[in-house]
Amino acid sequence: MSARTLAQAPGPARPGREQGRLVVERDGAVARLIIDNPARRNALSQDMWRQFGPALRSLDADPEIKVLVVRGSGGTFSAGADISEVASILRGDGSARDGGDLTAAEEALASFSKPTIAAIDGYCVGGGWEIAGACDLRIAAADAFIGITPAKLGIVYPTSGIARLVRLVGPATAKRLLFTGDLVDAHEALRIGLVEEVAPAGHVHDAALGLAEGIAHRSQLSARAHKALVESVAACSQNVGEVSAHWQREMELGPDARIGIQAFLAKEPPAFEWSVPVQRRRG
Repeated sequence: MSARTLAQAPGPARPGREQGRLVVERDGAVARLIIDNPARRNALSQDMWRQFGPALRSLDADPEIKVLVVRGSGGTFSAGADISEVASILRGDGSARDGGDLTAAEEALASFSKPTIAAIDGYCVGGGWEIAGACDLRIAAADAFIGITPAKLGIVYPTSGIARLVRLVGPATAKRLLFTGDLVDAHEALRIGLVEEVAPAGHVHDAALGLAEGIAHRSQLSARAHKALVESVAACSQNVGEVSAHWQREMELGPDARIGIQAFLAKEPPAFEWSVPVQRRRG
């Protein structure tokens, strides 16, 4: 199966340094957002953090893309923020945003309206975990390691990343991970809730792609509605009722419920048709 590749602009080069980038590959209904800086274990420079927003906005607006897989290149997800630039990354553009460019990238991924899957192999550490944690689902290779390591650097992890961590693993386990900065292997990550699946070593990208393609063949009305509703419920939002009412209207106006019920009664696979009208996208 062929894939169309679009390399995102790497930003201004820095003399004497390897320049990482984000790479987008579109393959039918599934897109891959690849953290590409293998010489530095996919550490994310400030330039790379700032590439997330434009790349994700482009993919969110693409009606052909239904699911996004986030992964690293060269056998590692990401070693996190480039330590030599971490102060400027956390400061960002000078706004009051807690976590600077790191949080801006995380929020861009968390607010992506379509299902997202992190395919974790090698090491997923620090800011790398913040990217994985902002995805809807996480699959880890059996030989992967995950760590949230601000205690090893004397820095304070962004609040948004802590909030997602607490929702996934609970307060006590979140504290243990943050207090110690220890790495956990894939099976321990599965046990405590950091990931939802462990794939055999060397096969995590195939597992993530298989899951993504399966989701892409389901009703996108259901996928988008349930993503929005679960996020609202998990955040204890006061707007859950409004979110629910919006998606109930979409269900009534759209074709997917009729298509799905008719296909079920006919014992045929459904060919769902719902897509977001241009004027209502991101609404």
